[in-house]
Amino acid sequence: MFKTIAAMFGYFKAAVPFRLVPALITTGVLLGLLLIPTPDGLTPKAWQLVAIFLTTIVAIILKVMPIGVMAMMAIVIVSLSQVTAGSSKGAITDALSSFASPLIWLIVVAILISRGLKKTGLGNRIGLLFISLLGRRTIGIGYGLAICELVLAPFTPSNTARGGGIVHPIMKSIATAFDSDPAQGTEGKVGTYLALVNYHANPITSAMFLTATAPNPLVVDFVAKATDQTFHLSWTTWALCMLLPGLACLLLMPLLIYGLSPPQLKATPDAVNYARTEMARMGPLSGREKVMLGTFALMLLLWANVPQMLFGAAYALDPTVVAFVGLFILIITGTIDWDDVLSEKSAWDTLIWFGALVMLAEQLNKLGVIAWFAAGMKGAIVASGMGWLPIAAVLVLAFVFSHYLFASTTAHISAMMLAFLTVGAQLIPATYLVPFVLMMTAGSGIMMTLTHYATGTSPIIFGSGYVTMGHWWRVGAVMCMVELLIFAIVGCLWWKVLGFW
Repeated sequence: MFKTIAAMFGYFKAAVPFRLVPALITTGVLLGLLLIPTPDGLTPKAWQLVAIFLTTIVAIILKVMPIGVMAMMAIVIVSLSQVTAGSSKGAITDALSSFASPLIWLIVVAILISRGLKKTGLGNRIGLLFISLLGRRTIGIGYGLAICELVLAPFTPSNTARGGGIVHPIMKSIATAFDSDPAQGTEGKVGTYLALVNYHANPITSAMFLTATAPNPLVVDFVAKATDQTFHLSWTTWALCMLLPGLACLLLMPLLIYGLSPPQLKATPDAVNYARTEMARMGPLSGREKVMLGTFALMLLLWANVPQMLFGAAYALDPTVVAFVGLFILIITGTIDWDDVLSEKSAWDTLIWFGALVMLAEQLNKLGVIAWFAAGMKGAIVASGMGWLPIAAVLVLAFVFSHYLFASTTAHISAMMLAFLTVGAQLIPATYLVPFVLMMTAGSGIMMTLTHYATGTSPIIFGSGYVTMGHWWRVGAVMCMVELLIFAIVGCLWWKVLGFW
């Protein structure tokens, strides 16, 4: 009997297209959560959606199947269970709702545009330029990418466009120049390190400028409401407050990641001469490279809202519209063709899995799960009898680390930030309210470090294959804590010097 069961288990383990043991664990998690009585304050359907969401995350972590298949599983279960609607048609509409999100299509189009950098050779040329300037050591290239992010941040209100559409293709070209390619199993030479630096510069710069990412103006509005209009973050005030702690994070980040994820190729003494020789061999810019460069320049101007600044609000363009304009220019000029678009698997894979996670996060908010969580947090804090300093720390940490439940910073900030700021304004002495508010403001950017679905930039860089999911999460957790500490220490001292408390 035992041999028969073992033989059947062995057969199914070899035959099925998923990892059987992780699949059984994931199924057990789902059943266990569904058997738990619905918590007070939630409807049964809301709790069922929580179970589906947490099971999906467990399945992704355990790598039951490719992440796109796990995302499709979530779509199928939401549709069949009808937890979000009273009919099958309503449920499938909800399950597919996020695929109309401009944010998701911005990510997809940014990946497609980056293909043009590789095809034209412009990306390789830019990579060689960076190597010629900073390439004597891999860490120098890391600092070069961080500087590039910092320069672009004040003028690029889409962190996805900046980190995923502009800096990431450059990073990939540099990695390719060193023969660091996930397809060849050589990502560890320099690519893993550079991809992590590419990504972790993005949340830092997003926290440094009001115009560095889309939800920051929402943060300004919530801060004003929570403080009864007594504290308002103008562009200058935001930049001034975040300048010193942000620069400290940027200075430390490439060095810390160098220790957490050391590249195999550390010293590159011949890289500068190699880069110069290769650039000379490439000759002057080709026609396609010029089109690619001009397209990028146009997109950067539009992403920076230059027409709006010059001619008024009627000329403002959504970042996704700008991305589609750039892609269309590349296609009609022959810089890339339709086959290039169809064959970019990473873009379409990202569309599926990121879209499903965004959908789950939006539905959790719609069914009141996020509001229930925030109310429970307030009640627990009040009942604990903690002093104001532990209360401030708990609120900041709870807000930041609850981002594990979100696939969008805009959704997270919209759902939870005002509630957390309001609780803080009620429980923290007025003297120390501003530093708390500024820590929450910084946290709204820093929380992007945590996961491979935390913001629009992350799936683009994660999708390039240089960093495994486990490594991404480990480095993200460490960087999040370190950056919060820097803002808590350096930031609070800096805000004291500036006279904000």
